[in-house]
Amino acid sequence: MRERAGRATRLVVRAPYHLEATVRVLQRRPSNPLDRWERATYLRALTLTGGTALVEVRNRGSIDAPDVRLRVLGGGVSGPMRLEAARTVRRMLGLDLDPEPLQTLRAVNGTLSATVRALRGMRPPRFADLFEAFANVVPFQQLSLDAGVAIVARLVHRFGAHVEHGGRRCRAFPTAATVGQARVPSLRACGLSTRKAQGLRAIARAIADGELSEARLSAMATPDALAALSGLPGIGPWSAGLVMLRGLGRTDVFPPGDVGALRGLRELLHAGPRARLERVVERCGDRRGYLYFCILGRYLLERGLIHAAR
Repeated sequence: MRERAGRATRLVVRAPYHLEATVRVLQRRPSNPLDRWERATYLRALTLTGGTALVEVRNRGSIDAPDVRLRVLGGGVSGPMRLEAARTVRRMLGLDLDPEPLQTLRAVNGTLSATVRALRGMRPPRFADLFEAFANVVPFQQLSLDAGVAIVARLVHRFGAHVEHGGRRCRAFPTAATVGQARVPSLRACGLSTRKAQGLRAIARAIADGELSEARLSAMATPDALAALSGLPGIGPWSAGLVMLRGLGRTDVFPPGDVGALRGLRELLHAGPRARLERVVERCGDRRGYLYFCILGRYLLERGLIHAAR
């Protein structure tokens, strides 16, 4: 799946592939300090087995003829670190996913067609690891998206390792071990409530100790994994659904009771206040997760943060 191309690594992906749309729905807001989209390039600091590295991803081709290249910036990066970076990026940017399910949403509701066309080639992205998924869900509970992004940014600044390149400092996401060892007041200083700080720290410790693992959750059927996640401290059905979708890549999940997503779906479908939106979600079947990202993608398209596919 990978071949060397000069100083860059080519990441093979099935066409069409819309890198910008994929990165933007992973990023959610430009204020996200981790996932940066600058000059048609995705930049991200990653914590790898051998240390922290800054990666750069570009599509030198087009949506319909993608030529996706990865570079690990800076010196002192070993071959195994480069391979690990490539595996992580493939996961995060959905490079191994089928592009067709997004297109099939047109059959669910014709009003989706224009947005689906504009997002053609977008893949459902995933967070880099299980702890990052939890830490991108817990702070957002009962808060706006912008408020949650701000809290995560403080967590990254306070607890994330950094790498410097070209005169800039980029931070990676904090590890489960680091947050598991943090004091509750330090987590609260980032904007978390006491309950959220305690819950996130407990989850971090469980992941760091191996009691909670992606491998174990991935081996479960979706209903069983959702039930297991809902039994964790501070994790209800909505949070469990988001961890499954954005952390484990379960695209058969649409987070239940997601007020923002349902509001976005109502706007997307031009639906009235009495429309039964849950029926639309159910008609998507195991493509429900694609609908979630389609809703977010439309929001970003309208603000000029994603260029529509042609």
